[in-house]
Amino acid sequence: MSRGPHFAVVRTPAVSFRFRPRALAVAALCLAVALGTGVLLIGSGDFPISPADVVRTLAGRGSPADSVIVNEIRLPRVAAGLAVGAALGLAGAIFQSLVRNPLGSPDILGFSQGAATGVLAVIVLTGAGSVAVAAGAAGGGLLTGLVVYLVAGRHGAHGQRLILVGIGVAAILTGVNGYLITQAEITDAARAVLWLTGSLDGRDWADAAPVIAALAVLGPLVLAGCGRALRMLEMGDDAAHGLGVPIERVRVLLLAAAVLLTALAAAAAGPVSFVALTAPQLARRLTRTAGPNLLPAACMGAALMAAADWAAQRGFPGHQLPVGVVTGLLGGGYLVWLLVTERKTGRM
Repeated sequence: MSRGPHFAVVRTPAVSFRFRPRALAVAALCLAVALGTGVLLIGSGDFPISPADVVRTLAGRGSPADSVIVNEIRLPRVAAGLAVGAALGLAGAIFQSLVRNPLGSPDILGFSQGAATGVLAVIVLTGAGSVAVAAGAAGGGLLTGLVVYLVAGRHGAHGQRLILVGIGVAAILTGVNGYLITQAEITDAARAVLWLTGSLDGRDWADAAPVIAALAVLGPLVLAGCGRALRMLEMGDDAAHGLGVPIERVRVLLLAAAVLLTALAAAAAGPVSFVALTAPQLARRLTRTAGPNLLPAACMGAALMAAADWAAQRGFPGHQLPVGVVTGLLGGGYLVWLLVTERKTGRM
């Protein structure tokens, strides 16, 4: 194993790969925080369970009563929250790297609103269940991504033009979503409004499964297959082309993966705001390294989502808030701070 200024290289007779020790440590720390908070969430509620008993039950050694509460009632919600946070963190890191701007986030670029349009159409028009909702979110998100990409143009899919087009599309879709709600039956409208806020209430394995599957498939593909290419793209198209990166193919593949992750996360928990914006920036500040920081951003997203869910349930005695309210309050403040910082540094 040899070491560079920011990374270590591991060589074996069969394979050679490199990693950044600090980035790996940050990812491990964020993952530990996410899992630890998840254990606390599983153990909290009307029937509290100690962390030790939660771990024992998850390992299959708990009492029958604890097993029902942990595995069938609380674990699906926590698993959905962790998966949604990881998917949003990874998608946000991809978008910010591709557009080379810290404001590159799916909820700013319009992809979250597109997924919301797909879900609202399914809820309002058919009243269908989780599978149809996930399909609607994926279809709405991918269609929005295609429209934004085509309007921005091939040469505008990596900068300010993509952000401006995305903001315009988001504004249009917000109006469409409002119209869909007005056309719904009262019960469907109430369900849609709660979903638009961003909530993990009542989530089960049917809600969590699509985003977990997407992470299992797209996570390794993006991290192992496109991570190096994404780092090259951050240096500019000319430099990436000179290094042998198939620019358009990689960009389309990464955009599709990020949009799909965003859409399925929205299907599982609603369009939870600001996690995709905040997680990559916090991860980059902790790792102190340039580049997309994909794995730290995903783990940071999971930790932020778990912490926001804990605050939503326990931070306001006597009231349980939707998790989207907490992420909106904290993320909105972060966005204001980010805009002020970008202006001071002359990048806006």
